[in-house]
Amino acid sequence: MASIKHRIKCEDGAESDSAFSIILLFLLLFTSLWSISLLYFAWLYLDWDTPNQGGRCSMWKRNWTIWKYLRDYFPIKLVKTAELPPDRNYVMGAHPHRIMGIGFFCNFCTESNAFSKQFPGLRSLLTTLARVFCLPIYREYLMTSGVISVDRQNLDQILSQNPCGQVVVIVVGGAQEALYSGPGQHCLSLLNHKGFVRLALRHGASLVPIYSFGENDIFNVKTFPADSWKYRCQMTFKKLVGFSPCIFFGQSIFLGTSWGLMPFRRPITTVLGRPIDVPQVLHPTEEDVDHYHTLYLKALDRLFEEHKESCGVPADTHLTFL
Repeated sequence: MASIKHRIKCEDGAESDSAFSIILLFLLLFTSLWSISLLYFAWLYLDWDTPNQGGRCSMWKRNWTIWKYLRDYFPIKLVKTAELPPDRNYVMGAHPHRIMGIGFFCNFCTESNAFSKQFPGLRSLLTTLARVFCLPIYREYLMTSGVISVDRQNLDQILSQNPCGQVVVIVVGGAQEALYSGPGQHCLSLLNHKGFVRLALRHGASLVPIYSFGENDIFNVKTFPADSWKYRCQMTFKKLVGFSPCIFFGQSIFLGTSWGLMPFRRPITTVLGRPIDVPQVLHPTEEDVDHYHTLYLKALDRLFEEHKESCGVPADTHLTFL
């Protein structure tokens, strides 16, 4: 229970944690511990570009025992469907983009499901918005977990490294898709998201579809009609800030109350699909991108159909691409 509370704070409360960290660092300036704040801000200045230069992953942190408690709370599983040879790089599209990417974090930023043993020779890195790394203290937590900036130059640098075996995990759907994250919904904002395919083509990295079943069942989400003023407010906020404000709730940590911010205990099964071989094309055309994007959509749909019933999804449920 303590571990999952920690994860909620870190994933879903990034802004509040950052505000607390900034206030704490500021208040320390007026105490006998003022040097701590000055040293950290000096470190922040010198280390500012690290999230855009491959990050700073700590295997020691990824092996913390607390992540196993996180895994067992839901529980979270990682399903391997094919071998991924370490003699190449991979661009993995992670779906769906929900309120909390608990399955993606657990499987690709920790060793609770033994990613490095299931896929020896591979190093997994989960991407997020570059602006998140402007948050003091929280940025250190993210980087040591193996989270990096989704900045294009950063990804180009990582996928150009030798030896191979780099795995870049991109949650493709973005802020828009988070609005379709209620239980039982399987809607992916993917038809106009092609940048990850272009990235794979530039480096000849294999594309791998990922679907995390159960990710959309751990919270109830309030949705609004597209023609309502509330939905328009969400879209305006997304354009200004970069993410969609969602109204959601789960269960309470206290007995006797029916709702809160603790996620429901629902099984999450993250399934890695078969790799799609992609040739290296330094300057891919729109036809190249469209071709491999179509192959990716078909592979993702096939992955969903093959595993949905074993993961508790009704047989008559299908993916919807938006």
